[in-house]
Amino acid sequence: MAAPVRDVDGAIAWREAGEGDVVLFLHGLGGSRTAWETQIEALSDRWRCVAWDMPGYGASAPISPLTFEAIADAIAELLDLLDVESAHLCGLSFGGHHALHTALRHPNRVRSLVLADTSAAFGGDGTDPDEWRRARTAPLDAGLNLADIADDVITSIAAPGFDGPERDRTAAAMARIPAAGFRAACGLLTTHDVRHRLGEITAPTLVMVGELDEETPPAYAAEIAEGIPHSRLKVIPGAGHVSPSEAPDIFNRLVSEFLGSLPAARP
Repeated sequence: MAAPVRDVDGAIAWREAGEGDVVLFLHGLGGSRTAWETQIEALSDRWRCVAWDMPGYGASAPISPLTFEAIADAIAELLDLLDVESAHLCGLSFGGHHALHTALRHPNRVRSLVLADTSAAFGGDGTDPDEWRRARTAPLDAGLNLADIADDVITSIAAPGFDGPERDRTAAAMARIPAAGFRAACGLLTTHDVRHRLGEITAPTLVMVGELDEETPPAYAAEIAEGIPHSRLKVIPGAGHVSPSEAPDIFNRLVSEFLGSLPAARP
């Protein structure tokens, strides 16, 4: 049975439910804390599940300049607010970048990593960063907001047939993103590259990717799994780039099995 959910708003805002070891969910470029409701519902009977709004997203205050180092420091600050020394980090796409940078900058704060539909670097397929940023922010330049473009974005990144309540939930999470926060995040995302540092990560790691993910395809996930010691790779059949929402039952089972295989934190 899912534990009661509470929202905490402040400079860093989050949603949480459950007790025990903390699992911190880090949303993607088009998400916010509400994107993880299915994971919180499924996993809060065993873990203290926390889903944040990254700086500048949802109800969280922006930080300037927005850097991966600043985001990693904000994650460490959130763990202080939660009164825990370390947590399991579960990041989707851009949130996976945050998890990787936090594991490198604050290794003692990270008990394990779950990296979903993400990459070790931007532009592995030769994508031009300036063109990519312009394409993502052009609708905002035309006067639209994130709620206006959510459905088209989801169609472009999810596998065919993604529909129903989970799709609605994904769109609603995207609608919570302020335009300024999205612009800043788009500028930052293109600077991500930790390929040469993957071997420094010591936390047990589960890498997952949708079989049909064209944004960060299975080859990207394999690169991460090959580079991080003590890692394992799982491909989710039929899913695209938002596997936690497209295939929540499989995703949640894999996360539960992985976390359940790890020793509990000392009291």
